[in-house]
Amino acid sequence: MIDKGTFGTLKALYHTFGCKLNFAETSTVAKAFADAGITRVSGGEQPDIIVINTCSVTELADKKCRQTIRSFHRRYPHADILVTGCYAQLKSEEVASLEGVAVVAGNDRKGELTAFLHEWLASRQPRSYVHPAADINTFTPSCSRGDRTRYFLKVQDGCDYWCTYCTIPAARGRSRSGTVVRMVAQAREVAAAGGKEIVITGVNIGDFGKRVESRSADGTHVLVKGNETFLDLIRELDKVDGIERYRISSIEPNLLTDEIIEFCAASHRFMPHFHIPLQSGSDEVLRLMHRHYDTALFRHKIERIKELIPHAFIGVDLIAGARGETEKEFAKSREFIRNLPVTRLHIFPYSERPGTKALDIRHTVSQEEKHHRVNEMLRISEEKMRTFASQFIGTVRPVLLEHGKPGTPMSGFTDNYLKVSVEASPELDNTIVGVRLLELLPTEIGDCHMRGGISPLPTS
Repeated sequence: MIDKGTFGTLKALYHTFGCKLNFAETSTVAKAFADAGITRVSGGEQPDIIVINTCSVTELADKKCRQTIRSFHRRYPHADILVTGCYAQLKSEEVASLEGVAVVAGNDRKGELTAFLHEWLASRQPRSYVHPAADINTFTPSCSRGDRTRYFLKVQDGCDYWCTYCTIPAARGRSRSGTVVRMVAQAREVAAAGGKEIVITGVNIGDFGKRVESRSADGTHVLVKGNETFLDLIRELDKVDGIERYRISSIEPNLLTDEIIEFCAASHRFMPHFHIPLQSGSDEVLRLMHRHYDTALFRHKIERIKELIPHAFIGVDLIAGARGETEKEFAKSREFIRNLPVTRLHIFPYSERPGTKALDIRHTVSQEEKHHRVNEMLRISEEKMRTFASQFIGTVRPVLLEHGKPGTPMSGFTDNYLKVSVEASPELDNTIVGVRLLELLPTEIGDCHMRGGISPLPTS
């Protein structure tokens, strides 16, 4: 433990790319820095340290990370840049070669950034601290509020699936998780701090409990087989007093068991909100992707949710223009999705990733055609989103309100994840109130924002 004050009056700036898990981990790093005496920069201040938590889900993500590192160095030439995350894990040498970078830390070493910074300040020698993904044997917990009302609880890391288009297993390592006892303890800490809502995050959270961190006889970290499940976890989290809302972030359809759906339907604390990656509505493309389900299983999961929780919001991930997605297979995918009772699509154009097995698939899709397919799916998504939201106009739903900028409305999300704005009442910050949904507001394609008014919740 580095004593507070070791770093003098250093100020840090934090920048995060990518998923909710990355944002949770950055917030944990910021807390560790604050505990060591490093303060966060405020308006107009010059940072001494810049921490960049990177993403590498697409080639464009890599490019944005490089551009941002260079931009920060140009803007703050005297600041020391610490880079971590998936891009740093996969391309550590490339990152280390960028001007201004003092420290490169792998995904499993984010918790050691204060120590790495200490070493850098003592030696002024750039260092790279990156283990091969196959050697990652630790689980670093993270439960962070960041700048929002919601907290993000990291329960799992890594992935064993090796889908043909994906580099995440190489960037994050094998699937591993915390224990139920450890996760419940963190949820209780959130409740003690006044938190009302927790988003359960990870890389492949349905795999919770598959492996846990342990120590071998010689004291080294090892991963051992676990004996708990994701269902065990949510059952215990549901018992934590003070937490009024849980949301399950992205969960694989083959790991979203009927028992999990049934539990959420019966729970008052687990929100009617699911995010389930589909990636393609074509069984042939799913086979080429090495996904662990087919469209029949996916449809069953969606229909079971809608049967038990008709008002549930269901977000779906989709890749447009993957290798092997011929015009015929895209048409199958489009029609499958069009006829599926989901709420919103998160659509990504397929991105070639070096070292992935997808590169062995012969059929490729032009960039122009990818763009066309993304737009087609966006139109379907917008239609579904507006149809879903419109059915709730005139109804009153519970909303967890967040403060806005001075002079602007407050906003928050309903239980079923509709974003709503109301007239500002600062005393309602971090409070769940009834809001009557009045109208849809103009937004960019694919988004949905509603105007509402405070109204008593109906008694049940």
